[in-house]
Amino acid sequence: MRGTWRLKFRMWLTMFLMFTIVYALLGFVGWYLGIGRWQIYMFISLGIVFLQYWFGPSLVKRSMNVRPLSEAEAPHIHQMVEELAQTANIPKPEVCISEINIPNAFAFGRTSRSGHIAITRPILGLLDRDELRAVIGHEMGHIKHNDMAVTAAVSVVPMICYYIAIAFMFSRNDDNGGGIIIGILGYVMYLVGQILVLFISRTREYYADEASVEFGNRPAALVSALYKLSYGAARTNEESIKDLNTNRAFFFNDINNGTKDVHDFRQIDFDGDGSISDDELRRLANSNVKISKADSIMELLSTHPDSLKRVKRLSELM
Repeated sequence: MRGTWRLKFRMWLTMFLMFTIVYALLGFVGWYLGIGRWQIYMFISLGIVFLQYWFGPSLVKRSMNVRPLSEAEAPHIHQMVEELAQTANIPKPEVCISEINIPNAFAFGRTSRSGHIAITRPILGLLDRDELRAVIGHEMGHIKHNDMAVTAAVSVVPMICYYIAIAFMFSRNDDNGGGIIIGILGYVMYLVGQILVLFISRTREYYADEASVEFGNRPAALVSALYKLSYGAARTNEESIKDLNTNRAFFFNDINNGTKDVHDFRQIDFDGDGSISDDELRRLANSNVKISKADSIMELLSTHPDSLKRVKRLSELM
């Protein structure tokens, strides 16, 4: 797909930068200590990431109230997943349903061979067949790209930096001037690492969007699904959103931005019918999209791309 190699290059370059940062920080710590004690922080962090990677699917199932969705309950969804898995050339993921009160979908698992695709119950009455297939295609893209492993790998960087920062900033050593400097540097690197992790998360979403189109779904169907799911998030009570906030990176769209995203989508819903047609998306492809400075800053702290930027990229895939 056009532009996919650029997304991959940006993602891998960012990962290289992250691990270069943590390697330099650990090297500084080792130099300061004069011994190999810095390895303890790495082993602890790697151990936690391994536990997160290994037990992550079970934690997602529990926190998102997920259960298997049998073929007898939803044969059309199983058919979609089967067709998309064949197109993606990966084993068919386990199909699940999440009993949470917000329309959305997400993928989880350890590798592309042990993937799960979950839809929430409210999504079933909201999206039409093409839109639902496009969303499932997006989640299939995450599984195809082994995004679960990528997430586990990059999360180790800010974690290591954070442990180093806390250990050195609050050391009881009376002569801890150098240690405090390392602690401050570690905390700065922790913040930088978090921003880079969010950048990779947003890049993964673009990459999964392109995968859905590559699997045969119309870009306009994916945009309409984003539009409708933004409506769903905007209509969900704040308490439910708050309960799911820690898992928002899993979702197809950022559930925290529902109201803003609906406002953005209305700008390109020229006939006001609540969905985006091929013609409306083509009109966007031939126009410029301007993002305010405030929205650009907010995007830096978001797990998902700005909705208009995401739609603009999809319009270029038509």
